[in-house]
Amino acid sequence: MRVSWGFAGILAVAQAACLAQTQPTPPITPAGQLVREVVYNELNDHARHGYWRYWIVRRSQAGSRLEEQVETAEGPVTRLTESNGRPLTAEGQQEEQARLDHLLSSPQEQARHLQQYKDDEQRIGRILALLPDAFLYEYAREENGCYRLRFRPNPDYPAHSIEARIFHAMSGELWVNARYKRLARLEGRVGDNVDFGFGILGRLYKGGWFQLVRTQVSETDWKTAQLEVHMSIRALLVKTFARETSEERGGFAPVPSNLDLSQAKRLLDQPFLGKPVPDQSASAQPILARPTALASSASFAPHK
Repeated sequence: MRVSWGFAGILAVAQAACLAQTQPTPPITPAGQLVREVVYNELNDHARHGYWRYWIVRRSQAGSRLEEQVETAEGPVTRLTESNGRPLTAEGQQEEQARLDHLLSSPQEQARHLQQYKDDEQRIGRILALLPDAFLYEYAREENGCYRLRFRPNPDYPAHSIEARIFHAMSGELWVNARYKRLARLEGRVGDNVDFGFGILGRLYKGGWFQLVRTQVSETDWKTAQLEVHMSIRALLVKTFARETSEERGGFAPVPSNLDLSQAKRLLDQPFLGKPVPDQSASAQPILARPTALASSASFAPHK
């Protein structure tokens, strides 16, 4: 199936992630307990997930990049195939080949690659583990087979690490697939400035936001289809910079779980039928749309 780069497709993915064969019945589980069950399912899946090949479109103010990625137990192998909607030049292809050859031939680079992969996996686990206790939840409504919940920081939660303090500063909404009790969508915004070292070491400015959309790719596996992160950070009282991430993923195809890095690279050498069809309007500039749900106030009374 051909996939459009159009950002409207992401909205369809978000809706599809919530669809079930039957509409959800009114919830009887407290909202906080439902989130705890969802996080258990996510962490359990995270520990025994399958491996996939897919494409990634990364957008920034500088343009767009189309990459293909194959997952392995030793970390993902990624190849850049297009820049700003155009195939790589001969020089660009040579640079990609040299980068991959270095990964496959250097034990030091492979060790660094694997450590980075493990760090990312652990970071995901830590953030998911925060959800049940770091926030207070209430049911908002049911829509398209999902329970839609609002969340705000739990004032009694002790957020000690920098990672926890950043995440705990957010309020927003969370969508749970009612049939599978899986996370389908998550949106949050920073409600107040977050200072580190009394503002001397740094500050995360309020108003930043993120959006995560997930899609079901098998009976047990759910994958990220869209990720948006837009934050403004000041470091050491001197430099203010933006943390901007805009990614779209699709064309998910399963691959064997025992692939090594060399086998994954050879797989990338083969044509990928799931590759998206370029949309000329998306090749030059990213389409950044703040989620509508975050435009309004996130304050609410705790769920009874």
